[in-house]
Amino acid sequence: MLGLWPNALRKLFPFLEWTPRITRATFLADLFAAMTGAIIVLPQGVAFAIIAGLPPEYGLYTAIVTPIVAALFGSSWHLVSGPTTAISIVVFSAVSNHAEPGTPEFVSIALTLTFLAGVYQLAFGLARLGKLVNFVSHSVVVGFTAGAGILIATSQMKNVFGIYVPPGESFLHTWYDIGRDIGLTNPYVMAVSLGTLALAIAIKRINKKLPYMLIAMIGGALLSLLLDGPAHGVKLVGEIPGHLPPLSSPDFSLQTLRDLAPEALAIAILGLIEAVSIGRSVSLKSHQRIDSNQEFIGQGLSNVVGSFFSSYAGSGSFTRSGINYEAGAKTPLAAIMAAGFLAVILLLVAPLTAYLPIPAMAGIILLVAYNLIDVHHIKTILRVSRAASSVLIVTFVATLLLDLEFAIYCGVMLSLMLYLNRSATPRMYSIIPCPESHPPRFIPVPMNSPRRCPQLEVVQINGSIFYGSADALVARLNGIYAQDPARQHVLLALESVFSLDITGAEVLAEEAKKWRERGGGLYVSGLRIQDKMFLKRGGFLDVIGRRNVFLSKSDAIQAIFRRLDQDICASCTRRIFNECNGAVSDAAD
Repeated sequence: MLGLWPNALRKLFPFLEWTPRITRATFLADLFAAMTGAIIVLPQGVAFAIIAGLPPEYGLYTAIVTPIVAALFGSSWHLVSGPTTAISIVVFSAVSNHAEPGTPEFVSIALTLTFLAGVYQLAFGLARLGKLVNFVSHSVVVGFTAGAGILIATSQMKNVFGIYVPPGESFLHTWYDIGRDIGLTNPYVMAVSLGTLALAIAIKRINKKLPYMLIAMIGGALLSLLLDGPAHGVKLVGEIPGHLPPLSSPDFSLQTLRDLAPEALAIAILGLIEAVSIGRSVSLKSHQRIDSNQEFIGQGLSNVVGSFFSSYAGSGSFTRSGINYEAGAKTPLAAIMAAGFLAVILLLVAPLTAYLPIPAMAGIILLVAYNLIDVHHIKTILRVSRAASSVLIVTFVATLLLDLEFAIYCGVMLSLMLYLNRSATPRMYSIIPCPESHPPRFIPVPMNSPRRCPQLEVVQINGSIFYGSADALVARLNGIYAQDPARQHVLLALESVFSLDITGAEVLAEEAKKWRERGGGLYVSGLRIQDKMFLKRGGFLDVIGRRNVFLSKSDAIQAIFRRLDQDICASCTRRIFNECNGAVSDAAD
């Protein structure tokens, strides 16, 4: 009994898995990675909070609290959580429906939304639903983030040109307002925003390892001072409170929770998809196995806890996670120390943000928005797959024109529909032995191929035989008989069938009876032990016939061949199977 405690404790406190790995060498590596990460997240945290419609300090609070909890209770050793662009834009869209951005009510609702999203994520993790992320197409994330990037850039156009745009305007209305008032552009505002953007791009091209966003923000502030920007309409961010994340409390009123529940679910789903997909992409390099369920729990706890420490919804960050790994981080301690360094930086530099121009932040945010548009993957998806392309395009357009949470639901639902459609139509193709291969293997042939046996059809099935695919299987078998009624024997090769339900078992039994009535037979090979026992318990095995179930295709063909019309075999010139040569010899005798 006592021996079970270590495993139970590790499941309850997953950080016990990696803390024993900490050595002097790993600590120093994590320390260097943490300092790099803290510098990187400083400008990002401010930018993301502005995107979310929150005061700038809330982005830094999120970057301090969220990564600590996620690192302690997640499964990835390199994933760094915190504020992200996509989550920030969804938070802004969701909360804007209930309150004016920047107001205390807006902040309170954002914290409540974060709490609810964390509860959803925690519940999914405890229910062991981590594998559900596998069923959400990557095209959903690519399409949504591309749309979010354009929305973010659109939202900053007023700060780039110095043009007034009424709050809450839609994507199309915003561009209409900008096009109408483009002649009112403030040249000082535009000079600061585009100058900051150009500086960030230049530094990034010179050396990606430099904190180009931070340097560009400082450069934008100096440019504003040089142009005497505040005197010419260049607004400043204002001083950020120089203290650690204060305690906060979400609004637990039943009405508020009910109103925010659908939007919180969308944020929870997007956050989980981001975190798990980023964790897995980094794990391909680090060769670490990611536990999706534990990652769900870690993300959920980070948002639940964060909502009580003035943090809004966060998730895994691709940029910070990638930099964390490339900087040499060995354990999640790097993410924890990075949060600690950020807290120290916040206490030291908070007063300096009073000189940070909003147009400079807009220039940085434009670069962030551009980086969200994954041109390479978009081109690949559009070139390779129509189904994936439709998911991408629908999600992208929905992101631009509809509520963001609905865009997420729309993309996820379309992705699931396409998956179910593929599942309902398993891959089924006729196969014959390849005479040139040693050892023998089977190759697919068209249904109208003259190389097929005139009496026996071998059909390979890849997928599931269940209620959704039953009609497709029946249609394929009917098609075989309709094409040539003389072909009265069918072998179903089920080595690649990974699930079988009652409907599928009933179809196999009914088809077995039908083919026997025609004077032939239906046979199966490669059935898994658990599926064979399932057929036996349900009485389906007796209907199919125990002598018609084989371990392999070779065993099946050898037994079925003796049941074929040997006169037809003797006169056949196709010589499909090895047994055919024996039939010729017998006829000659």
